[in-house]
Amino acid sequence: MTASYPAIRLRRTRASGWSRALHRETMLTPADLIWPLFVTEGSGVEQPVASLPGVSRWSVDGIVARAKEAVSLGIPCLALFPNTQPERRSDDGKEALNPDNLMCRAIRAIKDACGEDIGVLTDVALDPYTTHGQDGLLDEAGYVVNDATVDVLVGQSLNQAAAGADIVAPSDMMDGRIGVIREALEETGHANVQLMAYAAKYASAFYGPFRDAVGSGGLLKGDKKSYQMDPGNSEEALREVALDIAEGADSVMVKPGLPYLDIVRRVKEHFEVPVFAYQVSGEYAMIEAAAAVGAGDRDALVLETLLAFKRAGCSGVLTYHAAHAARLLGG
Repeated sequence: MTASYPAIRLRRTRASGWSRALHRETMLTPADLIWPLFVTEGSGVEQPVASLPGVSRWSVDGIVARAKEAVSLGIPCLALFPNTQPERRSDDGKEALNPDNLMCRAIRAIKDACGEDIGVLTDVALDPYTTHGQDGLLDEAGYVVNDATVDVLVGQSLNQAAAGADIVAPSDMMDGRIGVIREALEETGHANVQLMAYAAKYASAFYGPFRDAVGSGGLLKGDKKSYQMDPGNSEEALREVALDIAEGADSVMVKPGLPYLDIVRRVKEHFEVPVFAYQVSGEYAMIEAAAAVGAGDRDALVLETLLAFKRAGCSGVLTYHAAHAARLLGG
C-alpha cells in the first residue's frame, strides 16, 4: 500500500549517535553547574556528611583545593555555606556580621588562590548563625520578624561583598530584602556584585541533609512555613519573582529543583530572565540511595536529572553532583 503523503518517521533522526547529537535540542556542559560546598573550622579537615554520601565539610584550605578542582573541570562558580561552631551561634546571628567569619575567610582564600578564574556565590540568611535554626530574628512569640531581619541581612551581604563575593544570594525569603540589599551594595562601592534572589523557595521536605551539613537541623525550633512558600502555590511564585526583579535581582532561583520544574518553566516563560534551580540535598541523597541499591545507573541518573533542569529553562543548576557531572561531561 502506497501512502499519499510523505512517510513521516521521527525515528530517522534517532537511528545513530551522530544524528542524535546533531538534532539534540538541549545541551548540558560543566559551565551550567554551580558547586555547593560546606565550610568548617580547622586545617586539613574533611568531615563527611552522613546524610549526604560523597559530600563533606571542608576547612578553608580544603575549600581552596576544591576551587582549583572546579577551575580545572570548567565549573564556573562555587556556592559556599558555613558550618558555624556552636559557641559562635547566638539568638541574633551576629557572627554573620563578623568580617573574619568562616564564610569571609573562605571567600578571601578562594580569591587569593584563583582570582577571577572562578566565581563565588554566598548564602545570605541567618540559619547557619542562630541558636534556633531560623533564617531570621525571633520576637517573643517565636515569630520570625521581617524588617529587623532585613537590617541584619543587609549587613551580612555587605560583609560578604567586602570579602570578595561575586554573587550574594539571599535565601531567607523575607519581604523587601532584595531592594534594600541592592541599594546598600550600590552605595558602598559594590555595584558590580550580583544579586541572585532565592525568589521561589518552598517550605520543602527535601532540605534535611543540608541542615545536617550546616549544623542547624537539630537546632531548628518550629518550621519555616511563615516565610518559605507553600508547595501548593505557583501563582504566588510569579508574584515573588516579579517583586525581586523589580527590586534589582540580576537572576532568580527556584528551590527545590526537580519537584518544581513547572515553576522553573513558568518563571522563564513569563519573565525571560536568568533562572537557576537548586538540586537540593534531599534530591541528591535520593539519587545516591537509588544508585546504591541498584535501582538505576548513577551516572545516567545524574546527567538526566541535570539535563531536565536545562530543558525546563534553567541558565544553571546548583548541584552537589557538580564535580562528578563535569567529569562525565569531559570537563
